[in-house]
Amino acid sequence: MNLSDIAAVIADMDGVLWRGDEPLPGLVEFFDMLRTRGLPFALATNNSAKAPAEYVAKLGRMGVLNVSEEQVITSGTATVSYLQTRYPPGTRVYVLGGDGLRTILTDAGYIVSEDGADVVMVGFAPNLTYERLKKATLLIRAGADFIGTNPDPSIPTPEGLAPGAGSIIAAVATASDSAPIIIGKPYPPMFEAALRFLGTLPEETLMIGDRLTTDIEGAQQVGLRTALVLTGVTTREELAVSVAQPDGVYEDLPTLMAAWQ
Repeated sequence: MNLSDIAAVIADMDGVLWRGDEPLPGLVEFFDMLRTRGLPFALATNNSAKAPAEYVAKLGRMGVLNVSEEQVITSGTATVSYLQTRYPPGTRVYVLGGDGLRTILTDAGYIVSEDGADVVMVGFAPNLTYERLKKATLLIRAGADFIGTNPDPSIPTPEGLAPGAGSIIAAVATASDSAPIIIGKPYPPMFEAALRFLGTLPEETLMIGDRLTTDIEGAQQVGLRTALVLTGVTTREELAVSVAQPDGVYEDLPTLMAAWQ
């Protein structure tokens, strides 16, 4: 892939920049390269467990400084943007997800409720319990709208692939006999939000991801250029039989940076 005409970058985080709390090779150098070349960037993750400020702090701990919260787009922030077009502030929301999702909702004027709710929002829930799964199911059966942050069935961790938001959403959908509205990648809202922030055209913007079914397929649907790194979910064996094919495939960030020279 010819990278010389790329004007901006959107990068996934889990499986591209890190696995869990372990930075992947080339993390700091990658951001140094973007800044040296004057390339604006946005970070787009389907993981809704953390608020943008928490991701900025995590990047800082890993040696990447001066990233703004506006540069971080999560399935949580995209889901709240969706809520704001359909539900007024003060709407009660039951959250089956991380503290970051609750923070974003509260900041937007919604009431995070543990009792009755008008909306049940399900995302990545690292502290999932049966009781919370049961509560979400009963609220949906009682008439609450069902919204999922993203469809990722798994998430890369240092130990291997672990259950992601999609697995939890599937459990609630099965138990409640209800189909959710899902906001995150591969659906357009997150990519469109990143493009609005960057101010660039899709054809001159590169999406870097580790999952074919969300990062690559979703980006291609809105016309972005795509680069797959093999440090997260997708393997070469899966790539070989996939209908969706990225514009470029790289072992990791250092390999991608070497191709950019």
